[in-house]
Parts: sequence; structure tokens; C-alpha cells
Amino acid sequence: MTTETAPHRRARAEIDLGALRHNVRALRGGIAPHVQLMAVVKADGYGHGALRCARAALAAGASWLGTATPHEALALRAAGITDVPVLCWLWAPGDPLARGIKAGLDISVSARWALDEVRAAARATGRPARIQLKADTGLDRNGCRPADWPRLVGEALEAQGDDLVKVTGLWSHLACADVPGHPLNATQVDTFRSMVEQAERAGIEPEVRHLANSAATLTLSEAHFDLVRAGIALYGLSPGPDIGTPARLGLRPAMSLKASTALVKHLPGGHGVSYGRHHVTRDETTVGLIPLGYADGIPRHASGRGPVLIGDAIRQVAGQVAMDQFMVDLGGDTPDPGSPAVLFGPGSRGEPTAQDWAEAADTIVYDIVTRIGTRVPRVYVNGGDEHPTP
Repeated sequence: MTTETAPHRRARAEIDLGALRHNVRALRGGIAPHVQLMAVVKADGYGHGALRCARAALAAGASWLGTATPHEALALRAAGITDVPVLCWLWAPGDPLARGIKAGLDISVSARWALDEVRAAARATGRPARIQLKADTGLDRNGCRPADWPRLVGEALEAQGDDLVKVTGLWSHLACADVPGHPLNATQVDTFRSMVEQAERAGIEPEVRHLANSAATLTLSEAHFDLVRAGIALYGLSPGPDIGTPARLGLRPAMSLKASTALVKHLPGGHGVSYGRHHVTRDETTVGLIPLGYADGIPRHASGRGPVLIGDAIRQVAGQVAMDQFMVDLGGDTPDPGSPAVLFGPGSRGEPTAQDWAEAADTIVYDIVTRIGTRVPRVYVNGGDEHPTP
């Protein structure tokens, strides 16, 4: 249960670790039962808190962790997660490769400059680097293009022969997996399979081959290979409307964003509310102040549309979302100051969901949860069988 201290009553992001463990088990059970699962905890665990979510995911059966930046990965190591493989994939020239090698991170390599820096760092540290070669199979973002793949593979094998690296994985990322049936999905699977076969014929013996993100984990079994990377699905959210709702997918959203109603006031008809006076009351009514704003991650694009549950009714944002606060139209109701306001949650109790806010702001659900700022404390519930990794 949550202890609602005064700072937490103002606003909090309540993180249900029991839901997260459920999601890991659902993904490892009927959805992707024959492969390993990587829990992706980049961007502070998609806004949920990287360390607590990593530990909960590992307790539920995840066998890998994934981050974007090296500092995210190194923070997990510093916190005591030392005996679990961590893949880090967004390296830039000059990043702390030597620290990553010493920490035993799996370092993604997409280009020759990266391999050159890895080799230099391995010589400096006196130990081989664990690297995973990333193939660009059609996303055309990070990754090595097919035309350059043979040379990268050959140089990686040369570095491995010099005991500077150990190639632990081959991987890629999908562009349109959130659109089931998109023709690029099958094309990318075929391209990845071809590039893997090419690397293996050259002498690469990877521990893992992986392509599937959350969307492909849920809908594209031919992309599962040896390991699936659960990002948004780990947190109980659907990768997109075309994939299905969390409930239909057997997932439970882990984050609920809650606040207290800080003020209730009566307004006459024809009265403007908030900056720009874009919202004008039709009749005499009441409005409530919610002490969260765009500095806390409430999307300004949801002004006039964002839904909030107060009492037993869904209210709408009235006027512009400001930096620290926004107003809701209470329609004449007068809840007491301090009354709970639920911006989003699982939806099982009639509250709005993160997807509702995504639609109100014309964005994606990833954007809603990852943008919740540091002024909003994370409060963890249902720790249950979560055990910190030694």
C-alpha cells in the first residue's frame, strides 16, 4: 500500500510493481515462451523508475536488461545489478567505453568508428569488450547497412582474434512493427535472417540474435529469434492502437498519475479561464485547480481536452495547461480541496488511461509516460516478491 505523505498527496506517479511482474510473466508465458526476454529500462524505465523496474523484471524472469545511453547502463551497475547482461546501444564518439568494458556491458556497434574506439578502449583496459553488431535492416536509423556489413563483420572477427572483443550478439530494430501486416515487417525479418547467416558463415557465433521490440513480440512470432526486447509492453501499455488494448493483450498498466484538487472556485457564465482565455464558461459553473503542469510532463497540446477523474465523473482540462497547474471544469460540483484527481491509470476503475491522454494530445502513449518529470515523486506499490539483485 502507498503511504500518502504530504508531498505525495500533491501529486505522484504510482508505480505498481506487481503489474510489471505480471507483464513479464505474460510475455514469457503464452506470448514468447521459447526465448529470453530483455527488459528495456531506458529513459528511467519509460518514466517508471529504471532501478526498481529492472529489479522487479529480473525477479519475474527477465534475463537481460537494455538501455539506450551508457550512463543509464552504468547506473544499473553502480546500483548493484552486476551479474545480469546489460545491452547499451546508443554510443557516441567519446562516450565512456572503457568504463563500459570494465562494467561488463554489452556494447552495440553499428559502424567502423565505434569498433575502432572499442578496440582502443579494450587495449587500454586490458580486457576484451562484449559487443553486439547491429544491422540496419530497413529502419535506416542506427545500424550497419547491408552493403557495409561484410566489412564490419570481418573487422569484428579480426578484433575477436586479437582478444580485444567478444561478439555476443547480432541484432536489429523494426520500423513498422506497430502496424501488423505492414509489408516492411516481413522484409526486415528476411533481411535480418540473411545478414545473420552471412555473419555466422564468416565465423561469428553469437550468444543471442534479436529483432523483436514490444510490437513484434506481441504480433510477429517469426521475429522472436533468441530474445525479445520488451519496452512499452513491460510497463503494461500497448505499442499502438492497431496492436490492441492492454486488456486484450493480457497486460496491466503499471503507472497511475494522481494529484489532489488544490482549489475549487465558482465562476459566472461568460468568464475566461487560464492563459489566453481560450476557455470561456457557458453558464455559472465551478472549476478545480490541479497542481501539475507542462513542467511536470502534462502535455500542453492536451489543453481543453485532457481527461481527469474527480469523484465519479470524468472532467476535461479547461483552458491552457500552464507550467505548474491546469484547471478542470467541474460542471457545478464542489469537491473538497484535497479531493483525489486521477489523470490516468489502468482504466479498470473508470479512470482515463495513458492512451486517452495520448489521443487528447495527438501523440503516442510512450510520450505520455516518459515525459512525467522529476518533480513528480514515484511511489511504488505491490513490491511483493521483488528482490534486489546482489
